[in-house]
Amino acid sequence: MLSTALLAAPAWARARIRVDERGEGVVSAAIAVLVMAFLGAAMYVGFKQTLGSAQKKTDTQVACIGASGPDCPVPPPP
Repeated sequence: MLSTALLAAPAWARARIRVDERGEGVVSAAIAVLVMAFLGAAMYVGFKQTLGSAQKKTDTQVACIGASGPDCPVPPPP
């Protein structure tokens, strides 16, 4: 459809359409890079928080091995 319209359009209109679309690829690539950067930052924050929580729980459990502190779970009777 566009090629038919370009053939029917005058030469100055064909040149204007070609010039207007010249930077579209650069703009699209820049938008894609920004979206990926924001997704990467969000994933980093979520991953860091998840690992921080898991590390605290693991440290507590390791500290309870062979100890009977207030934070340690009581083992069930045999």
